Amino acid sequence: MNKKKIGLLLSFALVIVVIAGSCVTAFAAGDVSQAIESTWNDAKTQIQSVVNNVVFPVLDMILAILFFVKVGSSYFEYRKHGQFEFTAPAILFACLIFTITAPLYIWTVI
Repeated sequence: MNKKKIGLLLSFALVIVVIAGSCVTAFAAGDVSQAIESTWNDAKTQIQSVVNNVVFPVLDMILAILFFVKVGSSYFEYRKHGQFEFTAPAILFACLIFTITAPLYIWTVI
């Protein structure tokens, strides 16, 4: 055989051996679900306070701004074409109501 072929076969065999040696099965030691539940219970109050005091108000503000901008643009379209489009403002209003009331019930769902 040619020296290039032997070198190629040896390097290929070395790569296969390294890959096979790196593939080690990892097993969890203990009850994983209990660890996840205890971590969630420890961080639950902090997550709830951040979501209730930061995330939902930001979403409310964004949706309110989008709602009023869309109502204004729909009004101008009505003045221009004589037809008022209710779909987009209605969807934004429904999403706004959902995010305003979500902190009251979202934690019982989760």
